[in-house]
Amino acid sequence: MKIKGKEYRTIWFENNVVKIIDQTKLPHQFIIKDLKTVKDSINAIKTMEVRGAPLIGATAAYGLVLSILEKNDQSFLKKSAEDLIASRPTAINLKWAVDRLMKRISGINSNEVFKIALNEAKKIVEEDVTFCKNIGENGLKIIEEISNKKKDKVNILTHCNAGWLATINWGTATSPIYHAHQKGIKVHVWVDETRPRNQGANLTSYELNEEGISNTIITDNAGGILMQRGQVDMCIVGTDRTLSNGDVCNKIGTYLKALSAKDNNVPFYVALPSSTIDWSIKDHKQIPIEERNSEELSHVEGVDENNEIKKVRIYPQKSKSLNLAFDVTPAKLVTGLITEKGICEASEKGLKGLFK
Repeated sequence: MKIKGKEYRTIWFENNVVKIIDQTKLPHQFIIKDLKTVKDSINAIKTMEVRGAPLIGATAAYGLVLSILEKNDQSFLKKSAEDLIASRPTAINLKWAVDRLMKRISGINSNEVFKIALNEAKKIVEEDVTFCKNIGENGLKIIEEISNKKKDKVNILTHCNAGWLATINWGTATSPIYHAHQKGIKVHVWVDETRPRNQGANLTSYELNEEGISNTIITDNAGGILMQRGQVDMCIVGTDRTLSNGDVCNKIGTYLKALSAKDNNVPFYVALPSSTIDWSIKDHKQIPIEERNSEELSHVEGVDENNEIKKVRIYPQKSKSLNLAFDVTPAKLVTGLITEKGICEASEKGLKGLFK
């Protein structure tokens, strides 16, 4: 996708260095950062220089490649894998990518291990691009149906950032939107601000602007009244982990949007690649819900009159705050799951029908 008219991906490997777009600086500064060690990769994931389940998985895979470059030693590699998995617990893609790469290089001669690991990491990246493109083509059909009925622009509400910045390219929730735009269908996107880190305002609106797609940022609590007024035709969100029964774990606030959508008969879709499905558990209470630093709530970042990024406190100094990063939307509130293999109902039967 594009930034200032130039095509980019969110991550790539060049001259034995992993290149990323530092997303903590967007939208105010566009900085490409080098990851040279596995510690750099872990730190990038922890500090959310990279974020979004598919991109985290790709960063972890490349992190293991950097680990091999740093010290081609089995015990060091095993510790690197453990540290990467522990860096952010909720997104299942991270563990999936690490496990996949470790399995691929298991028992491989040390002279060949770097080459094979790098090829596998690149394969994970290319697969995600293909998956997200297919998600877009499948979700496009839904937008086309609404457009044909309305004979007017389609208003879509999304929460957090499930755009190309959260993946490698195209995005998950945004991919159908990009495909619709490229086909000439008029779309307008309501972008939830997504407190506390404001990924909607800082990232989703930013990338939609770069692609020339009409969008409006709203507060996280404004979606309900827009649905009541008939100003939302459909919702599309992403997911960090989808259980085999169709329950969806996504950025905090997603559950409330799904409740509003249900009450107002607005279709609520979740877009995801199969790498985000957790087939091992069916009870959402077993999902490790990340609790992040309360300073994300008590402080906000922005640019001052000199265009310098500054952080300021907005809460009383003595006040306590709880910063849960994710919530779970029950399958019964989800209209359908948009995957790389097609659209299915949010259920074990629906998922197994697509993924044998």
